Amino acid sequence: MKLAYYIKKNRLKGDSRVEALLERLRSAGHDLYAVEQPGDFRPDTDVLLSLGGDGTFLSAARLAVPAGVAVLGVNFGRLGFLSENDPERVAEALSAGDYRIEERELLQISCPDLPDEEFWPFALNEMSVSRVSPSMLGVTVELDGEALPTYWADGLLVATSSGSTAYSLSVGGPICLPETKVFILAPISPHNLNVRPLIVPESSVLRISLRSRDDRAVLTMDNRNYTIPAGARIDVCAAPMRLRRLRLGQSNFINALRTRLLWGEDVRNGSNHD
Repeated sequence: MKLAYYIKKNRLKGDSRVEALLERLRSAGHDLYAVEQPGDFRPDTDVLLSLGGDGTFLSAARLAVPAGVAVLGVNFGRLGFLSENDPERVAEALSAGDYRIEERELLQISCPDLPDEEFWPFALNEMSVSRVSPSMLGVTVELDGEALPTYWADGLLVATSSGSTAYSLSVGGPICLPETKVFILAPISPHNLNVRPLIVPESSVLRISLRSRDDRAVLTMDNRNYTIPAGARIDVCAAPMRLRRLRLGQSNFINALRTRLLWGEDVRNGSNHD
C-alpha cells in the first residue's frame, strides 16, 4: 500500500514509538511518506495515517477529505475515539487486509462575515458559537425555516454523531452511534431551565443568528476558532462529501466507549457475582 502519514505535534517527530511503527510499515513493504499540506499527496495514495490523538485526526481530516484519501487514526495521544488504534496493531492489520472503510458525516458551515481565504468550511465533530464576555448570548435557530425558541446561554453547538462523544457529551448531549444520521443541537450552559439538547435529521438546514450586548462572538469548527461579529448569520447543513475512515479488525464504537470512557463501569458488572 502507498501510505502517507501526518504528525501535528512536534514532540512526536522522532519519537521512538513513532519511528518503530514507521519501520514496521517499511519492513512490511509499504510505500511511506510524510505530508503536511493537501498538495503533498502523491498519486494513488491509499491511506493517510494520523499519528497522535483526536486533535491530530481532526487536522488530518482537513488534509484527507479534499484528496479523497481515507484516514487511519493511530493513538499516540490520550483518549482516542477517532484515533483509537494502538501502534502495535497497525502494520499487521494493514498487511493482512484486516480493516474496513466507514464514512463519517461532515458539517458544512457558511458565514458571510468570515474571509474566504484559508477558511475550510467543514467540520467533522462540531461547530459552536460562544460568548467572549460575561454577557450571555441569545442564539436563534431556524430549523428548515421554522424558528426555535431563542437559546439564552454561553453558546450553542451543532454536533455530528461522530462528535457526540466530544464537546457535545461534555454539555449533556446524547451519545450517538457513528452511523446514526443525525445532528445534535446542544446549548452551552443555558439560562433557560426548560431547554434540552435536540436531535434533528442530518438533512436539516440550520440558520443561526446571535444577539449580544458585546460586539463579538466566537465561532469554533472542530479545533479551529474564528472571531465573528455578534450579529453574524451562520448557515449549517450536511456537507456534500464525507470523511472516509479506516477501522481495524474487531474494533467497534461500543468497545471504545467501554475502554475510553469506562461506560457502564460498575462493580456489579464484573464476572464474579456473590
